[in-house]
This record gives sequence, structure tokens and C-alpha cells, in this order.
Amino acid sequence: MVQKKLVADYEILLDTICHDIKNPLTNLVLAVGLLKKTKPVETKKYNSLLETVDNALCKMHALINDLAAERKNCYDISGEEELLSIENILEDVHSILSDNITETGAMIQININVREITFSRRKLRTVIYNLVNNALKFRSEKRKPEISVTSYTEDGFLVIAVKDNGVGIEASRQDEVFSKYCRLKHNIEGTGVGLHLVKEIVTNAGGKIMLQSEVDKGSELKIYLRIK
Repeated sequence: MVQKKLVADYEILLDTICHDIKNPLTNLVLAVGLLKKTKPVETKKYNSLLETVDNALCKMHALINDLAAERKNCYDISGEEELLSIENILEDVHSILSDNITETGAMIQININVREITFSRRKLRTVIYNLVNNALKFRSEKRKPEISVTSYTEDGFLVIAVKDNGVGIEASRQDEVFSKYCRLKHNIEGTGVGLHLVKEIVTNAGGKIMLQSEVDKGSELKIYLRIK
């Protein structure tokens, strides 16, 4: 049983490496490309691009450090969990996605009623990152993204709900979104791994995930994590 859980954790870890580092790496590649085309005499633009490169490198460095620490502790199943501030995790996610949030003009409303949970820092950040990132990616062209993040308790679970006003998902395809490599919209960048990762992390921890969605009105994803 322990070996099976370790194998599952390794699979999640590898998917996380591929998925979570992709966003800052993409920003880094774009910024470096623009730097090559910008003359150093254009001081303001040049410095702004250097700042983008620096931020992307810092985010990747932090992610790699967390993943390395996770590798060191991988044989201690209980050792990876700690008391976490949900607000701090949200700050990390906001920092990683800051360029996307600014670019889309998204409004993010936070309503945290339960502030702490004992869980793996990397895993909780991966869950929240993917839920917020999906809400940004699957936005509607008809309106600016409005995203709400809420936490509360229900029947012995901590519930974290992320709701958006995006394109929504047809009822007939809602089960598909949790399949590995599922891509509902091929014109939207992504690997189709995000929600699969979320489901694996949550269900392996004894929790569950629920989706409510309506086409052209938006979606709400709720994760249920057992309170320990």
C-alpha cells in the first residue's frame, strides 16, 4: 500500500514538474525573445523586460526548490504535510500568474472563511494554481474574467471553490475534463494535464472534486479536503 502511494506520488510529481514550470518558462522565453529585438538605449522598455526575466527566473527557482525538497522527503509520507495558510498559497499562485492576470484584466475576489489546513504545500499550490489558471484560460471573449475563490467547511471537509464567468462546459463533456491529456478547446494553450493533476491529488488525499458548469455562463470547481 505504501509502495503504491509512493508510485502515485512520483507520477503526480513528474506531471507537476512539466505542468507548473511551463507558465514562467513561457514568459521567460517570450521576454528573452523581445530583449533580443530591443536596443539597450531604450532604457525603460529594456529594464521592464529584464524585470520580467528576473521574475520568471525567481518563480522557476522557487518551484524547483519545492520539488527538490519534496524529493528528499518522498519516503516519509506524513512528513510532507504541514499547517498551511490558504491565503499565503493564494499569494504564491497570484505571483506565478501575475502576468496572465494583468494581461486579461481579470478581477479576482477572495472570500476565505477557513484560513488554515494541514496538507502538502506543493500539492495545495498545484491544486489552487490549476483551478485559477483554468479560469483565466477558459475566459469568455464577451467579458472580462471574474473569478472568486472561497473556502469553508462542510461535513468534515475543507471546501475550496473557484468560480468563473468563462465559456463553461457542455454537460455531456464535463466528465472528460478530469482525464489525462483531455483538451476541450484545441485553440487554447495547454497540455490537458491540469485538472487530472487536481483530481489525483485530491482523491489520493481522501477528498473529492465536483464541477458545476453552464455553457457561456461559467464554471465552479469545488475541492473537498478532509480536515485532520
